[in-house]
Amino acid sequence: MILALLAAVALLAQPRPPEHGRRYQRLVIRNAIVVEGNGTPASGPRDIVIDGDRITGIVNAGAAARTGQAGAEIDAAGQYVLPGFINLHGHSHEERAGAPMPVDYVFKLWLSCGITTVRDVGSDFDSVRKLRESSRKGEIAAPRLFLYPFFGRPPDAAAARARVRELHGKGADGIKILGIQRDTMDAMMDEAHKLGLRVAHHVGIEETNAWDCIRNKTSSIEHWYGIPDAALPDGIQNFPPEYNYSDEVHRFRYAGRLWREADPARLDGVLAAMANAGVAWDPTFNIYEASRDVGRAQNKPEFRDYLHPALRKFFEPNRENHGSYFFNWTTADEIYWKENYRLWMAAVRKFAQLGGIVGTGEDAGYIYQVYGFGYLRELELQQEAGFHALKVIQHATGNGARILGQENTLGRVRVGWTADLIVVRGNPLENFKILNPLQGGIQWTIKDGFVYSVPRLLDEIRGVASK
Repeated sequence: MILALLAAVALLAQPRPPEHGRRYQRLVIRNAIVVEGNGTPASGPRDIVIDGDRITGIVNAGAAARTGQAGAEIDAAGQYVLPGFINLHGHSHEERAGAPMPVDYVFKLWLSCGITTVRDVGSDFDSVRKLRESSRKGEIAAPRLFLYPFFGRPPDAAAARARVRELHGKGADGIKILGIQRDTMDAMMDEAHKLGLRVAHHVGIEETNAWDCIRNKTSSIEHWYGIPDAALPDGIQNFPPEYNYSDEVHRFRYAGRLWREADPARLDGVLAAMANAGVAWDPTFNIYEASRDVGRAQNKPEFRDYLHPALRKFFEPNRENHGSYFFNWTTADEIYWKENYRLWMAAVRKFAQLGGIVGTGEDAGYIYQVYGFGYLRELELQQEAGFHALKVIQHATGNGARILGQENTLGRVRVGWTADLIVVRGNPLENFKILNPLQGGIQWTIKDGFVYSVPRLLDEIRGVASK
């Protein structure tokens, strides 16, 4: 009887694993190898103490026993803990190709891929505002959302200033601009600076380019348009007479020939000026990768279990869908794009060497990229560009927080920082592929102290994608 009682007491005293979707008054992650997110090497094993939504202790393994009883524990022996990833270019889509697609599908994919923060650039503002609040409260399984709604195209400077004030009044965290004129950009940037709003610029083929971002100290340039454009010898790309920017095939075919036309000396000047002005670069290498190998893009292994039918339909070549431009995509197009990538990657590397801030985003939901999977592919492509794995993780965590203006709360495994963490079975610094859900490396994603079981999220996603 006594032995049975002692056994029962011992069983009750054993640490309990966390429940999916719950935040604890105290959670302890034990025996983890820690990657802080600031570019320094991994260290450990460590015990990480989380009280509510904050990291309150990082101590040598075993020392956390002195911190008091935890509500739940994760035994991370042989596993790595990293800061939650920050996706600087996400879209909270609720439909594709005119068919409904639950945004819950998007959010759970992001969490499953270790993404705890998303800068949403251009989704339906009124709809996503409500989701931002629900995520903050832990009412839904979703990353933290920073909302940068589309600015639009106000006709003059006064209207541009009024639009900035309108978005600020509605609670925007920042603004995304696209296709803007120089005078309205100058006015809106001046107003945005006054109100403390950050600005992400998808430059496109337009009147403005990287020099306008430099002059106005734009927070970040998305993708890469506008940077080689600013280094063209004649100020304009050598488009053929039949070129039509509204034709998606023309747009992306000749985008693949842009970097080779940039003057190298002028480009160095642009990159140095961007770095000096604090204009960050979110290159999103992953989203154009189909252009250099469309066959690979159309046959990704994640499509089998994780591709929603609406997204599958959107990916089919269709001139009405942005980025679905693969009509008569030729061997020559892929060759141009492979060279485009070589020059583009070299430019991002040079920018970083000059002191520029590089971030990490995906732009998934277009061009054969599935949410979350595209982001993890971005890590691999940044490594292909020549960055050390530790530096890539810094881009995805600490740098992302800095671009958002949240460097004192997000992007680090550090005492006092928000409890945004991922627990990975294996060493992602050795092989980024283990982060992919198909490899099953990420076991837990923790956002704001809320703990999510990645295997359970993946089961739920498969159920949605199969309908």
